[in-house]
Amino acid sequence: MYSNPITPRMNFIQQLAYERPGAAAWITGNTENPQLSGLVKFFPTSYGGVLIEAEVFGLPEVSQEGGSDFYAMHIHEFGDCSGSFQNTGNHYNPGEAPHPYHAGDLLPLLGCQGYAWSSFYDKRFTIEEIIGKSVIIHSGHDDFTSQPSGNAGSKIGCGEIRGA
Repeated sequence: MYSNPITPRMNFIQQLAYERPGAAAWITGNTENPQLSGLVKFFPTSYGGVLIEAEVFGLPEVSQEGGSDFYAMHIHEFGDCSGSFQNTGNHYNPGEAPHPYHAGDLLPLLGCQGYAWSSFYDKRFTIEEIIGKSVIIHSGHDDFTSQPSGNAGSKIGCGEIRGA
C-alpha cells in the first residue's frame, strides 16, 4: 500500500486551483469557427516539467459537417495567429524527432457538445522555450502516425503563448 498521501496529482490539483500559470494562450477560432474560444495554461512544476490545462468552447460538434469528437492540439513554431493561422509554422520540434515525438505534440482534446477540458503533465519543454509560439487546435484527430504532423486536418483555433 502506498503510504505517502502527497502524490503529484495532489500537487497538480493545488496548482490548477490556486497558482498563477507561467504562461497562457488565449485561443480564438478561424473565420469558419468564430464561436471557438478557450484558454490553455502552462504551469511550472517542482517535478521539472510543465502542467498544461486546456479549456475550449465552441468546438464543431460531431453532428456538424466536418465535426469530430477528437481534436489535435499542438504547439507550433511561431505565435502569429493572423489570417487563417498559416504563419504558425510547423510543430515545435527542437530535437527534430519524428511525429508523434515532437515536443509540440500534445494530448488530443475530447470534445463533448462543443466543450473540452484537459489537464496533463509534460517534460518535453520548459515554459521559457514555448513563449512566443502558438497553440493550434486542428479540425480532426491526430493519427499519431502520418509524417510530418499526424494528418490532423485544418487549423481551426490558435493562440499565442505569452508569459503570464
